[in-house]
Amino acid sequence: MEMPDGTTDIVHPEVRAHINSLVSALGGISADDDGRYNLGDDALEVLRDLKKWIRFYDEKTNRMDVARCIAEANLIDGDLLPILATWPENSTDNKFRSRIALACFEIMVPLTWPMERDPEQTTVNHHRHMPALQLAQVGYKRSIINFDGARILHAAARVALPAMAAPIGERTPRDQGIIKLVLFFLRNVAMIEPQPNVKYEGEESQISRSATIDAFSYQDIFMVLLTIASNMGEDFRTEDVTIMEIIYHLVKRVDVKKLFMSEQQVNKAKADELSVMMGKENAMLKAQNRKGPTRHNRFGTVIWVKRADGKMTAVSGQEALVDVASRRKKMDETKKFRPPAKARSKTDSHMKDLGELPKLDARAYSQLRSFVEEFLDAGFNPLFEHVRKSIDREASHVLSYHRRQFLYLVAWFLEAERTRKSSQRASAPKNSAEEVSSFNLVAAVLNQSTFITLNRTMTQAWEHKDWPELTASMRCLTQILLTVQEMSHSPNEDDQEIAENTLSRLFYEDAMHDLIANVVRQYKEQGFDYLDAATELTHHFLRILEAYSKQNVDMQVRSRRRTRRKKKAAKEASADGEGDEDEADDSGDDEKNAELTIKERKFDFRRFSARFTPQGVVDTFVAFTKFYKDLSDEQLKRAHRYFYRVAFKHDASVMLFRVDIVHLLHEMVKGPEPLDKASSMYKEWEELAKQILRKCFKKIDERPALLIEMLFSKISSTAHYLEYGFEKQTISTSRPRPAADLEFKYTEDREQQIAIAVGVLLDKSQSDHIAWVKTILTNAEQERRALAAAEDILPSVEATGDHDEPVDKPADSFMPYTARPDNDARQAAMFKNPHLRLLMRLAGLERLAPTLDESPDSLWVVPASATPDQLRETLDLINKAEFSPPVFEEGVLAEHQLRRKTATRKKAQRSVCASAAARDPAASGSDDDDDDDAARARARARRERERAKLEKIKSQLYVAASDDETDDERDAAFFAREEAQRTRMARAAAAGVDVSEVAVPAARKEPQSIAVGDDDDDDVLLADIHGAGTDEENEDGNGEEASASSSQEGRKRKGSGVVDADGDVEMDDEDEDDLPVPSARPRKRIKGGFVMESSDEE
Repeated sequence: MEMPDGTTDIVHPEVRAHINSLVSALGGISADDDGRYNLGDDALEVLRDLKKWIRFYDEKTNRMDVARCIAEANLIDGDLLPILATWPENSTDNKFRSRIALACFEIMVPLTWPMERDPEQTTVNHHRHMPALQLAQVGYKRSIINFDGARILHAAARVALPAMAAPIGERTPRDQGIIKLVLFFLRNVAMIEPQPNVKYEGEESQISRSATIDAFSYQDIFMVLLTIASNMGEDFRTEDVTIMEIIYHLVKRVDVKKLFMSEQQVNKAKADELSVMMGKENAMLKAQNRKGPTRHNRFGTVIWVKRADGKMTAVSGQEALVDVASRRKKMDETKKFRPPAKARSKTDSHMKDLGELPKLDARAYSQLRSFVEEFLDAGFNPLFEHVRKSIDREASHVLSYHRRQFLYLVAWFLEAERTRKSSQRASAPKNSAEEVSSFNLVAAVLNQSTFITLNRTMTQAWEHKDWPELTASMRCLTQILLTVQEMSHSPNEDDQEIAENTLSRLFYEDAMHDLIANVVRQYKEQGFDYLDAATELTHHFLRILEAYSKQNVDMQVRSRRRTRRKKKAAKEASADGEGDEDEADDSGDDEKNAELTIKERKFDFRRFSARFTPQGVVDTFVAFTKFYKDLSDEQLKRAHRYFYRVAFKHDASVMLFRVDIVHLLHEMVKGPEPLDKASSMYKEWEELAKQILRKCFKKIDERPALLIEMLFSKISSTAHYLEYGFEKQTISTSRPRPAADLEFKYTEDREQQIAIAVGVLLDKSQSDHIAWVKTILTNAEQERRALAAAEDILPSVEATGDHDEPVDKPADSFMPYTARPDNDARQAAMFKNPHLRLLMRLAGLERLAPTLDESPDSLWVVPASATPDQLRETLDLINKAEFSPPVFEEGVLAEHQLRRKTATRKKAQRSVCASAAARDPAASGSDDDDDDDAARARARARRERERAKLEKIKSQLYVAASDDETDDERDAAFFAREEAQRTRMARAAAAGVDVSEVAVPAARKEPQSIAVGDDDDDDVLLADIHGAGTDEENEDGNGEEASASSSQEGRKRKGSGVVDADGDVEMDDEDEDDLPVPSARPRKRIKGGFVMESSDEE
């Protein structure tokens, strides 16, 4: 909006004026009181008005104007934090200050709430305000954790402390709301980070991970997290995922190995990293100096290079003068490939969620290590067991990204526990009696329930193509395998037995084997994090499974497959012919007859590991090895072991005989930028490359065709031929499929349909098929006319009675006429030619046994129901279409009038295809692709459910002000009732009436769970119980009406009853007699306003 001075304001002036006036009315710093902040007269109401503006203007209208005005007004730095500083830490009875502090946090939580761009709800205001508000949130975090006047995070914990101290059964919805509000505030503070592509003007050390960890430790927030986590499930229930989120944003991407190092070890590790980086820099500089500038570099250099084919190529630049390799590289660099733009993948958002690698100082390492050790000792099992149960039951407070965070944290803490145990073993004396091998501290994630959740999550992530969640699942499974393997090596026999049982459960399901083989085989640009997790899981899974299968020779695996129930007509047919009816009843789609079969089979490790030798898995590890300059020794060892397994253990070295793979191996050892020779893996990679190249040259001498095949990827049959010199002798067990059925797009008229089918065959020069169909129909017609004529001439021998009556001939008295193919090509066409099959069906031909699976040898017949006249009519239609084919618009053929029949596909069939593709990678095709529209619809539905959950959580961020003890309306109602009571007492005294006879409303506090009503400012409690409040809010200022309604409510709610929506009371008849009868209290006699006491009553 244009301002009077010519500038443009992106916020409406009235909104800005209202916000600025409220900020001004809140208070300010006093110059007379040593710079302390003085609250305004209506500070609490001002804070509530600001909360209403945020809620009803920004959130309801999906705008960010109020938040932008508050950021520009410097509300948090200039007002809210100084207000919180005025609340003394030793003040426990100052309820007004505690209510002011709660109102401040109610404003800060929505202002620090994480912002994400939702493409379906993003408006112009989001693009205007979001960058500025993200920078403002970083400033909020800097001010909150570095504020000198008070410990802000500690003040938040003090606000929630009274609610947390109450037993869970006695907490009101307001208490639950306060606890969640404070936890969300801590989550937001831990989560806020500078945007990776935005330059932050302040000092980054004040908002770094180290500063956050130091603030959480100094302000006792770690103790709050440990208290809630260790009591999860007993005193806390719905706070599980919020605690998990806070811990996730504190420990994500923290190097576990450095976390449990001493300060000297950390310094040594940093020195080693520095030396490695300096070595890489020197190698890079040497490579550059070889083709560095000369004294003639100020002049342009252009040379002609003669290629092998005799053609000349112009190359410019000083690099072309160095050597042949440099010239060739310069020529390759001129070739530019511009791939098409691709949609942004989910991996980018995942990496954005993880953030960059944190740089922690020694103090932060020490504080975080202390917290992690205490959390593993006391809070890991209760918290993660409760979170898993919440995820399994899909609780309303669980969002989709919570599963990913849960799996990531399980993997992180399992690695932390193993690292801690190894450091304890290294530091403990050899003869120490302390037990360090017990894994009971992480037992909550090593049970069967966790394995079921993990398997289901991996399967769903694979089907929905949710790569970040699948990456977290793979890392979790890897750490579980490593932890169980360490348990198996423990000197404790109980741990060994538990490890044995755990591995047997992990390796028992064949579906897990299929999933891992699919994941590593079908890698396609899902990001390096996914690539690293997939290769790591494959490496450890194969290694541990191989060792386990050697120890357990009789290992069994369970496979689930869907098979079709084949009906055996010979067994089910009965003598009275009922078998034919049964057969007709079961002639439906074979997919309906699919049933789940579970069987066990003996496990063969060599057969299973051979599923990791196809070209897809090799390409995955090649893509991983291309990052060899940035890989650690452990990652290089992982790739080296895989290539060694393929080349020498499985004798499938031909899968590595490809130009790019051979070039990669040469580059790693002898290239311009090879591996560091000081690395422990250099010798192993050098020997591997030498052996693979030696086998490659030897194989080229044996089979020169390999020179051509080195340019391409290899399927299993080609690899077998190149390796052994003959094709693999296999017996095909798959049943050939007939041609797909066709249907007409635009017409249902039989004559026009026959004309189109004949026209298609004529267009394809297949008139011989038309002639064969006409021959079949002609022979069938002649045979049936001869049979009909013979029956008319020869009287029936069995006919009796009056010969004048006609003899009824049944309609199916003709025998089916078999359509026999005249040659092998015709027989193949009857099975594979869809257009010939369409014409045969239109002519009335049917299969002899339609209930059985069709094969190339299946017989087609002219059914007995077809009369000679019907056959003649069909012949006439075919002849007519053959001599005058149908004509369509220009460029439109008869084939364009047909389309393939759509077959219904089921989820069970897709799972079967997925498992089959895992065993036969070459068999996977277009049938495995999911319907894009259905997939997008499911994804849209998931986003809608997620958005609804998030809106519900955000709408519950506001604690109802009607529950405060300083409600002006309740005070006014209380004084009105007192005034009404004094008025009645005065009237009774003047009239000389016994006041005991006057109806006096009994003061009765109703339970909060029964009172129903909405407060005046439309706030919503942060709880699942809606509409909870107190009766005083609904009372009117009139004393008499309030007394009458209160007395009626008191009479209604006597006894044990539940008030429904209409005000009725539901009571149990059996419980009526059990109610205690209140004893009548003696009434005091009052006369003239004075109580007449009697000594007899004492």
